[in-house]
Amino acid sequence: MKKTLFVIAALLMTAVCTQAQVMKAADLEKYAKQRYGDKWLDAARNLAKGLTLDQNESLTYQQVIEAPGKSKEQLYVAINYWATATFRDHQAITLNDKEAGCIIISSTIKDIVEHTGTLNKYSVSITPVIRIDIKPGKVRVTYTVQNYDILRDVSGGWLSVTDDKRTFGDSKRKKEDNTNAYLYDEQWEIAHHYPFVDKDAQKRTCAKALVMTHAYSNAIIDKVENAMHNGIVGNEDDNW
Repeated sequence: MKKTLFVIAALLMTAVCTQAQVMKAADLEKYAKQRYGDKWLDAARNLAKGLTLDQNESLTYQQVIEAPGKSKEQLYVAINYWATATFRDHQAITLNDKEAGCIIISSTIKDIVEHTGTLNKYSVSITPVIRIDIKPGKVRVTYTVQNYDILRDVSGGWLSVTDDKRTFGDSKRKKEDNTNAYLYDEQWEIAHHYPFVDKDAQKRTCAKALVMTHAYSNAIIDKVENAMHNGIVGNEDDNW
C-alpha cells in the first residue's frame, strides 16, 4: 500500500512539475498573438510607447504584488516551491536567500523567434534575469533583459549564395560549437535595435523579439502572482 501511494505521489509531482513550466516558445507566441496581435512591427512600436530602458540600457519590468495577511515566510515558501518546480535546472536559481527574502533566477528560453531574411536566417533566444524580493504581505518582481542571443545562419536567407539550405537545422547545436562555418553566435543589444532604433536592418526580427520578450515578462509575473495566492496545485494551505 505504501509503495502504491509513493508511486501515485511521484506521478502527481511529475505532473505538477510538467504543468509548472513557465511557457514553451510555441505557447508564448500564441499568448503574445492573443494579447498584441500578429502584426509584429505595429505591436512592437505600440509597446515601445510605454517602455523605458533602464540606466544600463536594459529592458526592465517591475511590479509589486500585494498579498495581504500573508507572512514573509509563507510567501517565501510558496514562491520557492514554484521556482524550484518550474526551473528544474537548479543552476538557473542563482540566489536563494530566505533570510533576505530574495530569489534570483536566470534561465534561457530558446528560439522565441525564428525569422528568414533576405541573406540570413535568425534564431533568437533570451535569458531574462528575474529577481523576486519578498516582504510581509507583498512581493516585488523585477524582470530584466539586455540582449537578444542570436544564432545567424548566413546560408539560410531567401537569396543565400549557397545551395545548402539545410544548415539552419544545426541551430539547435550547443553554444560556441564552431563546426559549421555558416553559423554565427551574436548578441544584439535591445537598446540598439527596433523599436528603440527605427532604422534597423533586423527590424522584423527584433520587432517580434520585443513582443515575445514583453509577453514572457507578463507570463512570469502572472505565474508568480498565482503561486503567491494559490500555490502550484491550488490547494496548498494548512488544512490537511
